[in-house]
Amino acid sequence: MTGSGWCPCHHGELLQGAFRDRDGVLRAGLVTLPRPDLRVRARFEPGPEPVITVGPGHRPKATRAARLTVAALADRGAEWAGSGRGTAVAVPQRPGGGRVTLTGSVPFGLGMGSSTADVVATIRAVADGFGVRIAPREIARIAVAAEAASDPLMFDDPRPRLFAQRDGVVLEVLGESLPPLRIVGCLLDGGRPVDTPADAPPLPDPAAYAELRSRLRRAVSSADPTEVARVATASARLHRADSEIDRLLAAGEHALGVQVAHSGSVAGLLLRPDADPAPAVAALRAVGLPATGSFVVGELVAA
Repeated sequence: MTGSGWCPCHHGELLQGAFRDRDGVLRAGLVTLPRPDLRVRARFEPGPEPVITVGPGHRPKATRAARLTVAALADRGAEWAGSGRGTAVAVPQRPGGGRVTLTGSVPFGLGMGSSTADVVATIRAVADGFGVRIAPREIARIAVAAEAASDPLMFDDPRPRLFAQRDGVVLEVLGESLPPLRIVGCLLDGGRPVDTPADAPPLPDPAAYAELRSRLRRAVSSADPTEVARVATASARLHRADSEIDRLLAAGEHALGVQVAHSGSVAGLLLRPDADPAPAVAALRAVGLPATGSFVVGELVAA
């Protein structure tokens, strides 16, 4: 049957660096800044041929994700058939084919999770086509296998997560929701597209990131947007020290803070949710960074 799936994008990161897991293993990790108003949708139409394709255009990561999903469903079907649990859910016994069509408004290569949104929407659509709903943890495993590094966009609830993007595992759930923030976005580096490399870069010194992790956890728990913005600014400073970040920081002099994409050119000024974005837009324009739009994230926490 025809299947459908969707996935939102994000607006870069609030925090990214190197963090210890519960066993003390150092892993690359990130906390994304959600952008749920922009999303990718996928439609899967099974076909008689064993080949599965994804379009429009060349979508190699989503194509790998589609094929890995079909193979995972086939393996699951074989396990169920051999366990005597029957075939209440229609899972193919061998990999099948079809066509995935992606639609959406997520820009490519700017650090907004376009490839992960493609991948997650594709996984969901293919699984839905075979009558199966895949858990986020399994989607994360397939996504990392398909694209080497993945964003935590497969989780539908608003809880901010520290996510090991090259392992596909959640290192920590930091709280129930980010406090409300208004983001006025812009593009650094002239908006040049960036493709996340398959090879993992060297991990940075973890000491500073352990402190930022603790600070962000406390800020989320206390619903403190100012401290969230300070953590994001500190993470941005650790990530890059060049004229582009200097311009962003100059524009954000009267904002709560700034945030950047750690693999891409998207960035933003962080404001209180009820703030007028016009002064921030003017500040960005004054340093040569035209604003790309304004949106609000987070939820108010009852006292």
